Amino acid sequence: MTLYCKAGPDGTSLGDCPFAHFVRMVLEEKGLEYDLQPATQETKPSWLIEHYGGKMPALRHRKECYVESDVIAEYLDFFFQEPPLKASAAETEAAEAAVDGIFPAIAKYLKHTPDGDEDDLTLKAGLEEKLGNLEAHLGQEGRSGPFMMGSKMSLLDCSLAPKLYHMETGIEGLKGKSIDLSQQFPKVRAYMDAVFARPSFEKTIYPKETVLWGWGNARG
Repeated sequence: MTLYCKAGPDGTSLGDCPFAHFVRMVLEEKGLEYDLQPATQETKPSWLIEHYGGKMPALRHRKECYVESDVIAEYLDFFFQEPPLKASAAETEAAEAAVDGIFPAIAKYLKHTPDGDEDDLTLKAGLEEKLGNLEAHLGQEGRSGPFMMGSKMSLLDCSLAPKLYHMETGIEGLKGKSIDLSQQFPKVRAYMDAVFARPSFEKTIYPKETVLWGWGNARG
């Protein structure tokens, strides 16, 4: 397997894409070996551009190639079933509702300049609302275990963890620590600590400086 993903600022190191990070966490949870190929627009393979619009992350396995992180994750979980990471529809419905819209809210807030103006405060409030939904889910009575489905690590955790890493890094490095997760959203903070300690996360992490570089390029 070869995973093509966004390159970092030097054009060859691993970049800051949370969707590639999602796929890599799934690969690590499954214990699968793969080659990592960071690429820029100039260094993407011609076949990736011609047949898949240059989309990344892109996973090539034998002669097949898959793009879009959700599609890749579903493929991996279907063909490499141990350990299973996809929960039933009934199990995932409430968890997916709890994180609905959270990454767009993160992205809008981190991208916005100037920091602290009226629009910025509105975007901050929007993100806090989404975090409140996640906090409520994690605090439901009867839950057991640190992950979105309780004690079982899932595809949703692999998808959410990189996004929350971007959020945490951006709030600290770009927004002056404007949201205090430990005080405002303690259950979200505890969830982040648990999933960030997962070996699949630790093995696939990239420096906070790379995250800030990526969002810095996206800011106005």
